[in-house]
Amino acid sequence: MRARPAPLLALLAALAAALLTVGCLPVQEPPPAGRPAATPGATGTGDLGPEGTDTPEEFQQDMRVAQHVAEVYWSQRLGSGFEPVRQIIPYERDGELDCAGQPLPRNNAVYCSAGDFIAYDVNWAFAAFQQLGDAFVYYLLGHEYAHAIQARLGIRKEFTIQQELQADCMAGAFIGDKVRDKSLSMESDDTQELADGLEAVGDDPDQPWFAPGAHGSPAQRFGSFAEGYEDSLEPCGL
Repeated sequence: MRARPAPLLALLAALAAALLTVGCLPVQEPPPAGRPAATPGATGTGDLGPEGTDTPEEFQQDMRVAQHVAEVYWSQRLGSGFEPVRQIIPYERDGELDCAGQPLPRNNAVYCSAGDFIAYDVNWAFAAFQQLGDAFVYYLLGHEYAHAIQARLGIRKEFTIQQELQADCMAGAFIGDKVRDKSLSMESDDTQELADGLEAVGDDPDQPWFAPGAHGSPAQRFGSFAEGYEDSLEPCGL
């Protein structure tokens, strides 16, 4: 995710075409020997780091830089009152962390407003990184950071799906705006990575849209992300 950015309309067309053709990619955990010892905290400059998406070191680099770029982005948008998320925490086991007394499950990433932290299952995230590529790391971090911004702005939607689709839009705006200002850049395979990632995190077809915990179908999630990517935060309803 480093080369000269593709034209925005061409990128969105490629994402749309990819989303219609890819299947849902199951995330497989890597063997224990491949587990990265990821650490919270951010350094970095906006360079997306080494390509290859094979090693724990590359994964850690992308997570650190994605956090840094998100902090810069939202500080620019919200001004001097912006407070970064307190901590980004990797975890490995069911119940290793909790949010307001609720244990966090494996194979998940969440923003916890009670503790103002983002937590992610490091084995699951690293497996997704290997399978889907580095662009998905920026989407994942961008989506969870968007939930932190919703909390800071006091945004609380009636249905979960509304909260989640707005966060997808905000993640799209984050990535699209940083591509436009050349802090991030897209390679041709990044469009496929993002499309695969949005397909993988969509709800099952039989999930009611009003159900607690609903996030949206793959098409809905892609549509919200694409709106933000193309038109920045304006369509996100902040």
